[in-house]
Amino acid sequence: MASAVLLPIIAFHLAIFTLFSSCPTSIVAEVDNDFGTTINHNLYRLKKEKLTHFRFYWHDIYSGPNPTVVPIVKSPNKNSVAGFGFVSMMDDPLTLEPQLSSKVVGRSQGLYAAASQEEAGLLMVMNFVLLEGKYNGSTITILGRNRVVSKVREMPVIGGSGLFRYARGYVEASTYSFNQTSGDAVVEYNVYVLHY
Repeated sequence: MASAVLLPIIAFHLAIFTLFSSCPTSIVAEVDNDFGTTINHNLYRLKKEKLTHFRFYWHDIYSGPNPTVVPIVKSPNKNSVAGFGFVSMMDDPLTLEPQLSSKVVGRSQGLYAAASQEEAGLLMVMNFVLLEGKYNGSTITILGRNRVVSKVREMPVIGGSGLFRYARGYVEASTYSFNQTSGDAVVEYNVYVLHY
């Protein structure tokens, strides 16, 4: 007889547990403080991270009728070897090969500035805006120091958009060619990006 009384009680508790455990995960979020909530990553369908490698040639063109980079601020110190203080804005094509005539697969949009007083060290702030295939419209964001006299320079990937939300990684830049008279440069960028 005791089991006849306990059975409906156990069934009721089991039903309540099942009901609450099957609620949408957005309801079961942990409140961190007054303005933030920890969200279950399954809500955003985040899958296993993958590593993607891209190789682009970045064309920084000061010369000619259609420059892709323009100076915004000139260095106030004309005697500075490093050009400390100058700032340039860019919208540089990213191509598959070092020749500007090769296929354009993206743009590098942003700015760079001479941030070192003693050597050629640039602060790079740029988005690689991809224009081809499944990556069309996605961006990869780079923010870092570019010591241009080094053979290979490493800078961090700090994020992105589209297919590269939550992205992280790094880029390696190596100069392919540089014209000292015009300032035009072609730089090979190898991009290693972790994303979902």
